[in-house]
Amino acid sequence: QVQLVESGGGLVQPGGSLRLSCTASTRIFRVNSMSWYRQAPGKERELVAIRTGGGVIDYADSVKGRFTIASDNEKNSLYLQMNSLKPEDTAVYYCNIQSLRQYWGQGTQVTVSS
Repeated sequence: QVQLVESGGGLVQPGGSLRLSCTASTRIFRVNSMSWYRQAPGKERELVAIRTGGGVIDYADSVKGRFTIASDNEKNSLYLQMNSLKPEDTAVYYCNIQSLRQYWGQGTQVTVSS
C-alpha cells in the first residue's frame, strides 16, 4: 500500500521560509495531479497548490507569488517551497496525489508566529 510521508513543517517567524516535502513509499503511476492542501483550526481544508499530470500548475490566490510547487519523479517526491510566510499561513499542510486512487499524507504543522 502506498504511503505518503511529509516533513519540513515547523515554527517560523513572519517573513520566513519553509520547504515541505512529501515522499511516496513507492512509485505511483498514472498520476492525474499532485497537490498541497492546508487546514487551519476551525476552517475547511483548502487547496493551496496543484500540479496536473500534464504539467499545469495553479495556486490559491492567497499564496501566489510566495509558494512554489515542484516534484522529483526520481525521488517519488513532491515539494512546497513557502516564502514570505504570514501568520494566516498557519495550518496543517497535507500532500495529495490523485491517480487511479487518491493518496493523502499524514499532515505537517506549519506555524507562523513571532
